[in-house]
Amino acid sequence: QVQLVESGGGLVQAGGSLRLSCAASGRIFSINDMAWYRQAPGKQRELVATITSGGSTNYADSVKGRFTISRDNAKNTVYLRMNSLNSEDAGAYYCNAKVRDSVLRQPNDYWGQGTQVTVSS
Repeated sequence: QVQLVESGGGLVQAGGSLRLSCAASGRIFSINDMAWYRQAPGKQRELVATITSGGSTNYADSVKGRFTISRDNAKNTVYLRMNSLNSEDAGAYYCNAKVRDSVLRQPNDYWGQGTQVTVSS
């Protein structure tokens, strides 16, 4: 079994910054893509950013130039640096990882429990 634990959410003023972290633990052979999603109240969960095991990244248009996703493969951890936050960025942020627990098996999807980001004006 694999667990993803997020941290770093909280209350921030508009224009401020936060850094989210998500650490994977458990039975891990390798981790492929990692990603951050977010969900605002009453809205569907949306993809924010992805990063491959090799470090290639993709971002939602709404966060390009403001958010940076990174990972530390040695620590099985993914980060999301968020700058210039605004009210549209508020919501629960979830990390996702495609984890292989054995060389013989295909990766499975795992999710963290979510961390809340609140932006005050």
